[in-house]
Amino acid sequence: MKKILITGGSGFLGFKLAEKLIIDGENVRIFDNNFRGNFDKFKNFKKLELIKGDIRNFKSVKKAVLDCDLIIHLAYINGTSNFYEIPEEVLDVGIVGTINILKASLKSKKLKKFVYASSSEVYHKPLKLPADEKEILKIPNPQNSRFSYSSGKIIGEILTFNLLRKTKIKHNIFRPHNVFGPSMGFEHVIPQLLKKIKIKSRGYKKNCTIPIQGSGLETRAFCYVDDAVKQIIKISKFGKNKEIYNIGQNKEITIKKLITDISKILKLKIKIKPGKLMKGSVLRRCPDVKKISKIIKLNNNYLYGLKQTVLWYKNFYLNESK
Repeated sequence: MKKILITGGSGFLGFKLAEKLIIDGENVRIFDNNFRGNFDKFKNFKKLELIKGDIRNFKSVKKAVLDCDLIIHLAYINGTSNFYEIPEEVLDVGIVGTINILKASLKSKKLKKFVYASSSEVYHKPLKLPADEKEILKIPNPQNSRFSYSSGKIIGEILTFNLLRKTKIKHNIFRPHNVFGPSMGFEHVIPQLLKKIKIKSRGYKKNCTIPIQGSGLETRAFCYVDDAVKQIIKISKFGKNKEIYNIGQNKEITIKKLITDISKILKLKIKIKPGKLMKGSVLRRCPDVKKISKIIKLNNNYLYGLKQTVLWYKNFYLNESK
């Protein structure tokens, strides 16, 4: 049976990916230092190997890569607040970590495929929307630490293609767009909105007005994590060698519409108070998903996923205050 290594596997996306692969009967190994996750969530999993280590430590990485047939490299530091507060660590993990996993891959005698997780952030403000995989990658301002994240991802893509180009190791890159779900962390738009609503509504009990960044007319194409995971697995199995794939959905909704959908789930009337966008934020984000749709039939479980996510964070924030 082939062995699949997921770096950063105890994080939000990594856990859901591992869960699905294990359900499908795959042999999975997780490598993570638990910066944003923990191994406790895997306690009910039987067919799973856990290795705790830092992606920046080559010896640990080399050990994790040993005897693996497929690597899905997710290890990174996510969360917008981290981009501003610890950009040096974001870059260190992103660049040194990717160099380590690729060098370890080159030494492997068994590895057949390498899949690198990039980001929609590499497009910044696309010249056209929906943005396809040929969109120009850009860093508008190297002095803005927000771009530590996308800079590391762009370098990771370049490293992947150049270090593996003369090898027999097949390789793909995927760029996920606004993937969400329960326990996704606390630095993203949906959990941040749920926290504001909890405070202003006095524990989700009363109608309220919440402050937001921007006008509320900014758009995103949200993709429920279960849908994203299925797309990633298809890429790992059937992705054409050396190709890049957008991951996500192509239905844009405004932040105002997102808040309306959340208010319906909570059975509250929620008004918004517009504010300033953080420097470097984009007004619209939407992927062209024609390429990924050629290898998988796309489902859009946005409303179902949003309900699961809202109820998870509502319960978390209510219990947090007890």
